[in-house]
Amino acid sequence: MCLLPTKPGFQLNLNKCKRIVESIFCSVFVYSWSPVFLHYLDTMVEAAFKASFASLFLLHWEIQDSELQKFYSRLLKLLKAKEFGHETMDSLQRLHLILSANKYTKTLPAELQRKLSPLLSSPSEQLQVLSTAVLRETLPLPGEEQIYNQENIHSYSLLLSQCSSRTELSSLCTRLLRSLENRQSENQSSSLTHILPILNTILTHSPERLTEDQVTLLSKKLVDWLRYASITQGGAVSSGGFFTGPRSRQPVPIAELDGTVSGDFFTVLCVGQGFTEDQWMNVYSFSMLRHWLLTFHSVPSSVSLSDTANRLQLSFSLSHSHSFSNDDRSEVDGSVVSMVSATSSSSRLLPPKERLREKAFQYCLRLIEQCDRKAQKKSDTELQKACLVEAVCILDCVCTEDSSLVYRTFPCVKALFGRLSSDLTFARVLLPIAQFYLNHGEIAAVDCDSVWQLVFSQFPAELFNDPFLAYELLRFLRLNVENLQLRVPQYTHSFPNLLKFLAWDGPAVVDDFVDLLPSLVTVDTAVELLHALLDLPCLSATLILQLRTTSTPIAEACGRGLLSLDAFRSPSFRGLFLYLLRTETGSGDTIDRLSTLHELLTEASDWPRVVQCAQTVPVLLHIFFNTVVKVGDVKLLAHLMLVMLERSSLLLKLPTYTTEIHRVFSCHLLRLCKLHPSLVVDQSHDLLEFAGTTANAYSKEEVYTHVVWALGDNLSVSCDSRCSVKLITSCFETLEAVLFEVTSSAPLPGAARPAPRVITSLMSALAKLASRSHDLIPRVSLFLSKLRTVARGGPVPWCSSGEDLSAIVTRGEELWSLLKTPGVAQSVLSPAAHTTTPRWHQDTNLSLPLQLRTLTSLTHTR
Repeated sequence: MCLLPTKPGFQLNLNKCKRIVESIFCSVFVYSWSPVFLHYLDTMVEAAFKASFASLFLLHWEIQDSELQKFYSRLLKLLKAKEFGHETMDSLQRLHLILSANKYTKTLPAELQRKLSPLLSSPSEQLQVLSTAVLRETLPLPGEEQIYNQENIHSYSLLLSQCSSRTELSSLCTRLLRSLENRQSENQSSSLTHILPILNTILTHSPERLTEDQVTLLSKKLVDWLRYASITQGGAVSSGGFFTGPRSRQPVPIAELDGTVSGDFFTVLCVGQGFTEDQWMNVYSFSMLRHWLLTFHSVPSSVSLSDTANRLQLSFSLSHSHSFSNDDRSEVDGSVVSMVSATSSSSRLLPPKERLREKAFQYCLRLIEQCDRKAQKKSDTELQKACLVEAVCILDCVCTEDSSLVYRTFPCVKALFGRLSSDLTFARVLLPIAQFYLNHGEIAAVDCDSVWQLVFSQFPAELFNDPFLAYELLRFLRLNVENLQLRVPQYTHSFPNLLKFLAWDGPAVVDDFVDLLPSLVTVDTAVELLHALLDLPCLSATLILQLRTTSTPIAEACGRGLLSLDAFRSPSFRGLFLYLLRTETGSGDTIDRLSTLHELLTEASDWPRVVQCAQTVPVLLHIFFNTVVKVGDVKLLAHLMLVMLERSSLLLKLPTYTTEIHRVFSCHLLRLCKLHPSLVVDQSHDLLEFAGTTANAYSKEEVYTHVVWALGDNLSVSCDSRCSVKLITSCFETLEAVLFEVTSSAPLPGAARPAPRVITSLMSALAKLASRSHDLIPRVSLFLSKLRTVARGGPVPWCSSGEDLSAIVTRGEELWSLLKTPGVAQSVLSPAAHTTTPRWHQDTNLSLPLQLRTLTSLTHTR
């Protein structure tokens, strides 16, 4: 039997594993596939568990029809019993797996489906969940589409899933809101707590189904639930004594998180032995308040920050911080005195939307005041943080709707920032505050420098290894990138700090930087940003060393010492690492001792985090160069060209990293020369120095080939009038010397031979230059004729393959034939621009456009 490892000391057999998978699978399908569950499968579940899951899914997918009918009959007998045991539960779970494993909707036998419907109102929560999950996977019986009259979350969610038209969805909305209106007394058995989650789902997918009257009604209800919930606990406490009876039970007021009696209206941060129904509606209302404001009020989408994650954390904390009694419910109590409700009487005269805005404002201020109290439980401390995030985001929403509220809100938000800014454990709370400052700081005329110093300096420098903060901070930047570019100068100058997120966990955040990188490229930052991207693997290794210096010595843990860790601690090399760890630009484009730094970090070449980081660099370099050609002038592009030539030999030695970077450099170097041919003349000295170094032909084949190609193509009067015969001759002699050295000397044993592409590129460049200065043609022809003679004599030491040698000789003969007629050679090797970029398909005077249109119409005819 297959045994799967679980906790130490325990083992789980395959059959039990399958049952667990079935129950997990069932619960997941009730609420659809969630990213949290998928992440859990990818990171926490063992490979054997995944394998059993897949085999179980396949087993139910391939079930035969005869076996399926037997299973239906057996389940029907179980459902006819008076009591349901474990076999019934297991059969319902298997039925759901069978239905969901097939992409086609299955139809259950009518009798079986009718037996499942009453389970929606079963006392057992598990039966309600299972019956809902099964009925979701089937079509309703004809004429029985709306037979689920039980008022609970599962019945309504089932009705929602079976709405096949807008009319049915509107009808469901009407039914839900009628349930809110028809509730008259607390003795009514049905609960309202199931209504708001369903309405929230409708808001997410189809908010237009709610009419104006329904929006107004729900806005009024939200006001009542938020502001006028009961202030006594749901479970009344006995006053004690021998003659204690029901009448002697005294109502107990709600309490604050620090244990004191609450002196204000009820919020999600109030605690007690139990909640009344209107208090639970207060909790539900607050959870959907921001969604409601964003849906039915004119609020920019950028205001929203981590909606789903924060609501999940809020709901989780609430469910674990408070107890709930289903038997204790009370109606809305409107006689509550509040410290922040001085305007409550006047707010009653406002329209519903404005009144909801005012009450949301008061509610959030009350929450911020409550979060200043010291919670007695650690879980309540996390709840306070979640409520602070939500409260500040809601204040941002209402201030965006009504700018007059900005002046009433800013003192509170500013005080909150002052209280939290010194404690980085509140970093995720401080991001919504930064959003508030960004949206409203200009209106209130406040100084925001301290906020941006915290966000762009301290957060990345000290919390780069916090994945949750990295996600939320980068999301904040993506949503507000245009405003940050225009109004926050610290943004573009903080890229050395922001890149720490990428250096630490490249695969997780590379998508964010793909979007953000173009906004960081400016004329002032482009050169330093290019160096920073190339040094990203070095930064990744440095961050690892920085963390290891504060932890247990790694030498004992790994069984070997780390020379790089010693170098990081050494004062002699401290400056190199501090430059990589800088928090803003302005310290220079790069450092002088890059080669020394690379030697110190040699052992980091196989560290997984460094290798993963290096894999993201080529993608970002492509984005960088695609952006810089749009924002940079010729002077900047010339500087970048020199940086590429210099850094092609100054890269951290990683597997395939140098090759990938050279490929990117060669691609964009040639592109720069095509966009601005004058760059070749401007930088001819450096380009010729690079092309004249024979070692580059061996170690930097990709870059060298494209530099030679750029010289041969663009050193022409037609590209730049400054291109003289002297310059062409100088370039010719430089390339000729390299070609002669490469083809006349035998490499040392074990040394690399020149690539055939390097030799053919040099030959082509010489032929192109000679076609523009005819005095050079005899020298090229002489070399090409000698090459053909040498090749006829047999293998040559500088070429290991006979096939490669044949290709080189063929190219030489083609060039020699062209150079015999200089006029033809110039037309072929240095054609005019209008011949290399024809637009015949757009010339209406030719027949080609008509032919193309005819062919297009024929090929696209259905």
